[in-house]
Amino acid sequence: MLEWVTFSMREFVIAMICVFVTVQISSLCTTVYLHRALSHRAVTLHPAVEWVMRFLIWLTTGIDARAWAAVHRKHHKFSDAEGDPHSPYVHGFWQIQLGNLHYYRLEAANPETIDRYTRDIPRDWWERNVFSSTWAGNALDAAIWVIAFGPVLGVIGVLLHFALYIFLNSSINGAAHWIGYRNYPNSARNLWVLALLTMGEGLHNNHHEFPGSSRFSQRWWEIDAGWYTIAALRAFGLAKPTPSLALGD
Repeated sequence: MLEWVTFSMREFVIAMICVFVTVQISSLCTTVYLHRALSHRAVTLHPAVEWVMRFLIWLTTGIDARAWAAVHRKHHKFSDAEGDPHSPYVHGFWQIQLGNLHYYRLEAANPETIDRYTRDIPRDWWERNVFSSTWAGNALDAAIWVIAFGPVLGVIGVLLHFALYIFLNSSINGAAHWIGYRNYPNSARNLWVLALLTMGEGLHNNHHEFPGSSRFSQRWWEIDAGWYTIAALRAFGLAKPTPSLALGD
């Protein structure tokens, strides 16, 4: 019985590496699929790549893709003004930095927001029957961790990777609209270290200036791993650029 609730330092280190890798996979799928491809239509992914990213988002975060896109599009519509679902200027910096999930859930539960901002995103079979069940994704994710690392270390790993993912996303909506440098005169900011940890999402000032672009980096020293991934997919014919659209107007 005790072997199920104890673990070695080696097992702990491996689990923490897996936590980091899981968060990076979640962040990559978030920026490439949820953000650049689905929300802004800045790139079109091959159906197989899109499905894999949808599955990984569902498995590692439980996010409903249509709801995420709707909330994000509304954020751009009212960026840092009244109506923005998660602006630190509207709701307060610490409220968003520490409570972004609460504000996201409030807006994601608003059927008017979903209907208005996702008219171009159909509810296909996968979303109706699998990916809309966020708790099923969470449960499967937890089961994989427990089977791989045991109940104690498995639960620690699940909680950690959820917490880190939520914190990084909160930092994009909070810190990246509050502190950092600006290449362009909009209310968002660039945070170089945050960009490293979020596959380029921390280059938020650049993104708000060119929301229809699949590339967030503008200067040679700005690291955008999401763009590098898209460039690699394009090289293999698995992605192609698409024209910028005014979505949610």
